[in-house]
Amino acid sequence: MTGPAETPEGRTPRRRMNYGEGREALPNAAVRVVARGGLRKLTYRAVAEEAGTTHGLVVHHFGSRDALIEEALAHAIRTSLNTSALEPATGNVGEFSAGVSEMVTADPDIQAFQYELLLEARRRPELLTHLRALYDEYFDATHRELSRIVPHSADRPLTRLVFAALDGLVLHQLVFGGPETTDAAIEELRSLLRLLAARQRTGAKADDEPHD
Repeated sequence: MTGPAETPEGRTPRRRMNYGEGREALPNAAVRVVARGGLRKLTYRAVAEEAGTTHGLVVHHFGSRDALIEEALAHAIRTSLNTSALEPATGNVGEFSAGVSEMVTADPDIQAFQYELLLEARRRPELLTHLRALYDEYFDATHRELSRIVPHSADRPLTRLVFAALDGLVLHQLVFGGPETTDAAIEELRSLLRLLAARQRTGAKADDEPHD
């Protein structure tokens, strides 16, 4: 039996992670690698270096590069859903999408990663299956909250319109900056939803009135 290998002089020893810590760190590291260099830079070694772990650990957790991409995308979307208040589940229009600008400011790599994959999917259609399935989580969360705010109007076209507006605002902030611009636009979107909700209430009252 041999002793532990010595670390070459001048090189910082790499800290090994336990399973839970490494499993959580690796998708996040993949997000950072892709956000900075695009999907072509995503390798086991690049992810290991970003996470501060070993190439073998990345291979152990993810049997293929596609599995790593899929898990990184799921991680990115979970993070965005948890931090953007896309679905506060209150039906209060004032709380709808609260925190979107802060989400982009706090962790732009998460958003950049998703847009990188969307563009890459134009060249690699095999990515579309995962992207559609995972982006459906955004769409469904938007639809559920709109159903609480404007229950009679929250059809798929309205949901698509609202989500596309939010998605575009995130992209614009990511590229051009200006969180205050994002906040102002989202407040305008809330105003439109308030008008739609008021119209529903007025229409419901009119329907309840007795007719001659």
